[in-house]
Amino acid sequence: MNKATDPFVHSREITEALPGGILLTSAAEGRVNTMTIGWGALGTDWGKPMFLALVRESRFTRELIDKNPEFTINVPYGEFDRKILGFCGSKSGRDVDKIKELGLTLVDSQVISVPGIKELPLTLECRVAARQKQEPALIGEAYRKAFYPEPCDAHIMYFGEIVNAYIIS
Repeated sequence: MNKATDPFVHSREITEALPGGILLTSAAEGRVNTMTIGWGALGTDWGKPMFLALVRESRFTRELIDKNPEFTINVPYGEFDRKILGFCGSKSGRDVDKIKELGLTLVDSQVISVPGIKELPLTLECRVAARQKQEPALIGEAYRKAFYPEPCDAHIMYFGEIVNAYIIS
């Protein structure tokens, strides 16, 4: 049974885990994919809890979210196998079924259609409320040179309203 929680009660765990990697899971047309993200933000918009996820335009995850505007954020909570984050951050879901390869356990979400992942049990169910392409010209030059290859592959910022939060048990 999942333990319901308030995402802001776990804001420290979420924001401290983010630079080291958490998973963003998407699903559409019978395919589930998860990818490691290290950039994002937890906050509020018009009084609603939100998670801002940044996904490169070229990623398979972007294709899935654009087809089904929902995603889960899966955060380590307690002990976990760090190789999950390495594998999910280095392989494309276009080529590899990461869930199958790693033997991850999908858990049906309670409100949205995208599952959570038991191995990273702190779960935020999100519905896309808005999306915005980053403008590379507004990003600092050193950052742009380090993270944006030519031609530029910008990120899409997905503003996901957190519609449910829990810890998978």
